[in-house]
Amino acid sequence: MDNSKVVTVQILSAFAENGKGGNPAGVVLNADNLSDKNKLDISKKVGLSETAFVSKSKTEDFKLDFFTPNKQIAHCGHATVAAFSYLKQIGTLKNDSSSKETIDGKRKIEMIGDLAFMEQLAPKYVDVSNKESVILKSLGLKKNDILPKAPIQLVNTGNSYILIPVKNEEILKNIVPDFDLISEISEEFDLIGYYVFSNNTENTKYDATSRMFGPHYGILEEAGTGMAAGPLACYLFDVLKIKKSAFHIQQGKFMKEPSPSLIIVNLRIEKGKIKDLMAGGKGVLNRQLEVKINI
Repeated sequence: MDNSKVVTVQILSAFAENGKGGNPAGVVLNADNLSDKNKLDISKKVGLSETAFVSKSKTEDFKLDFFTPNKQIAHCGHATVAAFSYLKQIGTLKNDSSSKETIDGKRKIEMIGDLAFMEQLAPKYVDVSNKESVILKSLGLKKNDILPKAPIQLVNTGNSYILIPVKNEEILKNIVPDFDLISEISEEFDLIGYYVFSNNTENTKYDATSRMFGPHYGILEEAGTGMAAGPLACYLFDVLKIKKSAFHIQQGKFMKEPSPSLIIVNLRIEKGKIKDLMAGGKGVLNRQLEVKINI
């Protein structure tokens, strides 16, 4: 008796700019009968940083579960953008306003043309200054590489990242990450990873250029991270006092194999404070895979 099953996985590049670059994510529709073990097996075989599994929800339009190759995570920005872009493209998503159920509660989704935006929460900030020296060591950085009067800080709008502001793109480009040390710090603070950035960008259409290292979740470096760009926009607004409501974040430019991404973050400000935000971009369908699993 054959206990195997073939599952179709759509591969989309999320946060693509002008149809190019972006961060690839897997999307599996009709995932209601797949177990968590099945989902993890599929994610391992797909081999991308995250795969989204779309199933029916009793409370929202869709239920989404996100898996890296080694564990489940609460939210994933680029896989959400990929999933809702694909649902829109195939006609399953009829309206421009939608919603998703996740293991961490519900979130609103907005479509603006062919761009998908995901709701994130108001930011929570955590002081990690007592770990500054080891964080710098884990990136091969010195104290004078860091932007003056800009603290290294943990920020959470749904997932936790440590944000590290460096002075310029040259420093950002030349970072040499110690993945074992980053993993240790990520485990200690329950992080997805580090988001290192410079707001001193060569191209003025970007508010910041960034790199994301998430080895604790099997992601050495990622091309576009919506759940990290949200915290960065909040940091730019609250900490660096850049008082605007829309930010354009570039990522993926300095990867070993560059895959530039554009993440747009719109903050909702009430009485000078961030109430919540929407982060998103475009998802472009690349190909599909057939993955065989045991059930």
